[in-house]
Amino acid sequence: MTVRYPIMLVVALLVTAAAVAAYVVLQRRRTAALAAFGLGGPGGSRRAAVRRHLPYALLLAALPLLLGGLARPQVTIDVPRVSGTVVLVFDISNSMAATDVAPSRLAAAQAAATGLVEEQPDTVDIGVVVFGDQALTTQAPTDDHAAALAAINRLTATGGTSLAQAVLAALTTITGRPVALPQDGAAPPQLGYWGSAGIVVFSDGEDTGDPAQAEAAADLAAAAGVRIQTVGVGTPGGATVEVEGYQLATALNEQVLRGLADATGGTYLTAGDSGALAASTRSIDLKLTSREEPVELTGPVAGLALLLLAAGALLMIRWHGRIV
Repeated sequence: MTVRYPIMLVVALLVTAAAVAAYVVLQRRRTAALAAFGLGGPGGSRRAAVRRHLPYALLLAALPLLLGGLARPQVTIDVPRVSGTVVLVFDISNSMAATDVAPSRLAAAQAAATGLVEEQPDTVDIGVVVFGDQALTTQAPTDDHAAALAAINRLTATGGTSLAQAVLAALTTITGRPVALPQDGAAPPQLGYWGSAGIVVFSDGEDTGDPAQAEAAADLAAAAGVRIQTVGVGTPGGATVEVEGYQLATALNEQVLRGLADATGGTYLTAGDSGALAASTRSIDLKLTSREEPVELTGPVAGLALLLLAAGALLMIRWHGRIV
């Protein structure tokens, strides 16, 4: 348990100690006054002692709770949550700057992804991975969809393309541990089953890496139960882009993207098919998870204190005909 204002605990302790000490002093003076008139004494019944002290004990017990509540105590508990994960993977290679899709392939991918994120319920965590020659996670999966949208809006085109690295980075994000292709002759890594997660790749399909590695990465995803949905951005007719002073021709390679999706039981779509794109993630099997959330105890503590105050006041009225 943590508290926001620890000083209030010290105040609660000091005030309660002072109140208890004052009550003890008052009771001793009362006993001495009664003894001076030949009343009271050690022969009083236990029932009478309970009636005399219990109401005040309840009031004194409420005092540290009221003051302690001002310290804003909090506990962290595991809150159950039904959730899934979608990792959006963006090709940011130089070819994504082509304008055969207005205003550019990358901008079209960003627009399609933005619509996809906005369609997702808060039970789906969104992560963002970008890839060129290498791949990296720019936004870990989160139910804060505004953070995912901000990561999408920051994308710029540069570098080459490696679909294999893109898939491996997405699997790393999903599983929470580094995922790499096995070395020659080695057994593929066992990633477990992640049917509650999916990958959506936005790319023009031009892969400057090894196609066999992309296929092997897709096989790892399929073995882990992760479907890859691919979104083709561009046109088969293509366009030219300027890279370091050179004009390079680039066109949409649907065959590569279809093959990547088919290997995992996913689907191939185009960036303009926003309805089907949003629906493509609904095949994810949501699972019951938990996450730590701080829960403030001020309300329950104050409620208990008020209950003790009310009980003490009622007993005083019933037994003594007054509250103090």
